[in-house]
Amino acid sequence: MQRFILRNMLKEFFKEDIGRGDLTSEAVFDDNHQCEAVITAKDDGLFAGELVILEGFRLLDETIAVHMLKTDGEAVRKGETIARLKGRAASLMTGERVVLNLIQRMSGIATLTKQSIIRLNDPNIAICDTRKTTPGLRILEKYAVKTGGGSNHRFGLDGGIMIKDNHIAACGSISKAVEKARSACGHMVKIEVEIESEQELHEAIEAGADIIMFDNCPPETVKAFAEMTPAGIITEASGGISFENLPAYRGTGVHCISLGYLTHSAKSLDISMNVDLKK
Repeated sequence: MQRFILRNMLKEFFKEDIGRGDLTSEAVFDDNHQCEAVITAKDDGLFAGELVILEGFRLLDETIAVHMLKTDGEAVRKGETIARLKGRAASLMTGERVVLNLIQRMSGIATLTKQSIIRLNDPNIAICDTRKTTPGLRILEKYAVKTGGGSNHRFGLDGGIMIKDNHIAACGSISKAVEKARSACGHMVKIEVEIESEQELHEAIEAGADIIMFDNCPPETVKAFAEMTPAGIITEASGGISFENLPAYRGTGVHCISLGYLTHSAKSLDISMNVDLKK
């Protein structure tokens, strides 16, 4: 994750939360009131968001000392300390909510990704995310997927060509859609085609698709389509796949399974920050 991008994001998040100032902390604490704080896991899971803690508090107050006890991708148990901080009480209290909101969200996504990989239990199939992310948080959410052991699909619409049913309908056929896309993009851009039937599969193969997505297909169909697809084409399953039915796709032979629920339905990991104001 690029630090300068993260810093710019955090600036906007702090501007939204702090506004013209933290009225409570500014009223209650003297400027020289020092304290210590600990960030603690209240659930078992996988931690993600180390840079958010490091950059977030230092952005507000460069004098805050941060000591990380957990790194990204490391398992945490309920009650374990993730980080220790020391500095001005007002600064720590001001930054608490934004930092916690982000690392809870990221850790929840990382945890669900890891759980999904374990549940699928097929090292030959990569678990991927989608673009079904929270607006403004895509960088952090996709980073959390990678932290959990998953892979990233295209980051945005400029990350590759994905021809879906509406594109096909507009062009009249898969072949024409791929032809138009190929003539418009450079040799570095891959073309993915979404298909739902065997006829569409063969047309996508003949058209020269780099990647073929089997959309909303049951496991037995995914397996059959994967076996029909030439080795040089990447295969992907997506649509209608949940945490509950994920094991049914074990051994289907696709290269990856993309799961929207990793980001749109992940439960935040419960994490708290406790401050010792006597320090």
